[in-house]
Amino acid sequence: MKNDTFPQNTNSRREFLKKGLKAGAALSLLGNVNLSMGQSSPLESLETIEKTDHPLKILILGGTSYLGIHQIAYALSRGHSITIFTRGKTKPTFHKPLFKEVEHLIGDREDNLEALKGRKWDAVIDNSGRKVKWTKATAELLRDSVDLYLYTSSTGVYYPYLGDDIKEDTSLVLKTPEEATGDQKYEYDYGVMKANSELAAQEAFGKDRTIIVRPTYMIGPGDRFNRFMHWPIRLRQGGEILVPGKADDPVQYIDGRDVANWMIRLIENGTTGAFNAVGPASTTGMHAFIYGVHAACSSAASFVMIPDYEFLEAQGIPYAIPWVMPTGNNYGTARANNQRSINNGLTFTPLADTIRDIYEWWFSEAVSDERRASLSKEGSLMAREKAILEAWRKR
Repeated sequence: MKNDTFPQNTNSRREFLKKGLKAGAALSLLGNVNLSMGQSSPLESLETIEKTDHPLKILILGGTSYLGIHQIAYALSRGHSITIFTRGKTKPTFHKPLFKEVEHLIGDREDNLEALKGRKWDAVIDNSGRKVKWTKATAELLRDSVDLYLYTSSTGVYYPYLGDDIKEDTSLVLKTPEEATGDQKYEYDYGVMKANSELAAQEAFGKDRTIIVRPTYMIGPGDRFNRFMHWPIRLRQGGEILVPGKADDPVQYIDGRDVANWMIRLIENGTTGAFNAVGPASTTGMHAFIYGVHAACSSAASFVMIPDYEFLEAQGIPYAIPWVMPTGNNYGTARANNQRSINNGLTFTPLADTIRDIYEWWFSEAVSDERRASLSKEGSLMAREKAILEAWRKR
């Protein structure tokens, strides 16, 4: 799973992909953190963004969580007008004042698209296309009243990840093998749903009017999932830290704001086609990633590197996002090629800046005490770390 539209499930990687690596620690262990996600700071930073000479009317299907919130913030700062279509149930937890400037349409992609009828927009961003029939229905409804359709997909369309240079023209997974079971079936089903949704959008709008963006694991303030939070929290604590994987095991991730802002620029430029929204800019190994995150907190820490895949599997650590053990069907999960995206304007926030912004958001009122506390629950890597390190020494 590589974006914030992944459906909920349980067990093994399915639970991990949705809820993330449930690791963390009590806030008292983190020291005195005086950070705030006040409404003035992020809004003031948006004021420095240059206005466009050609404001657009943009419809976002979804928009009240994570990626959508960042899309709205950037688009409004550029001078565009925004309409969102939601069920009216999810309330934004940050950038709240911006939603007073947004038109709200209420409906349900399952069975009620009435609010979208008889309207015109310059572009639509489909963030909530979690079923092929949803994408097909909205694309067919809007094809004569919207110029561009941007579908938020995922690098999950490439599963199984068997290549070492996965480009946009790599074959997509369009059918789940009958023999697939368990977690593997779940991976296939997700990729198949996203890939066929892409095709539904293109069939309705044509390839010359469709933008397909395939993010890898998105991180940053506002992330709905805890899958990434182990690293900024654990590295801030310091002490002896378990680091799974080999030094050069590739990791890929991207700040959700970079994806959101770039999507708006693709629409502004009328740039169509498929793109891997994958960072960082150059190949990065697991150890380099760990040092990069640690640079943003500078705690007193020592690292116990565990490169033994067999041991890690036995300890139930095949994933520690953004690290995914590069074996079998996941060999290429962090080997997606991002050159086409870079050539078309994708830029990357420095990792240290992303981590500092995560801290500011994580310790603000935008995140509940319950969610913060959930990181250290029983069974998490954080809770099991000492026992695993002891087993490593005794192996």
